[in-house]
Amino acid sequence: MMEMTNIFFPDEKVTDNDLYFICYMIERVARKLHQRNRYVVNAVEYSEWMRLLSLANVLHCENPLKIEDEWIEAYGLQKGNFDITDVDSELAEYIPTPLQMGKVYTRLIMDTSQPSENFVDGLLRVYNHPLCEVIDNYNCSAFYEPSYFIARAYNNGGF
Repeated sequence: MMEMTNIFFPDEKVTDNDLYFICYMIERVARKLHQRNRYVVNAVEYSEWMRLLSLANVLHCENPLKIEDEWIEAYGLQKGNFDITDVDSELAEYIPTPLQMGKVYTRLIMDTSQPSENFVDGLLRVYNHPLCEVIDNYNCSAFYEPSYFIARAYNNGGF
């Protein structure tokens, strides 16, 4: 089981709910900028992810639009040309929300955690895996599969 100590309060643990909030915000920012999630993840330094995860239990009370703008400005994030919501309506009945995708990625990080890995290590590992391109293709149903199935696909190198 992954464990991470809050860098500001060493007697507190960062929780999977904190990770969920961060995954949700990654999805929101990536969609707003028309970028892939890994762009957002890789644009932020490791130490900054440690800080953001440690503050997540407070940041979730903020307006998500404000946090999006703060991340874009603070990390110099740029607009791209990848629109995750551009799907074939005949193949995709609906587009999952950022909250739903935050949950998908949180579960994948937790379900594939490595020994002695913290949440930041897991976040970087998962979002940089090629399987994310399949999960983020809403013309297929990969994102909709049960979490154990997605984790097995991750461990096996694909669906």
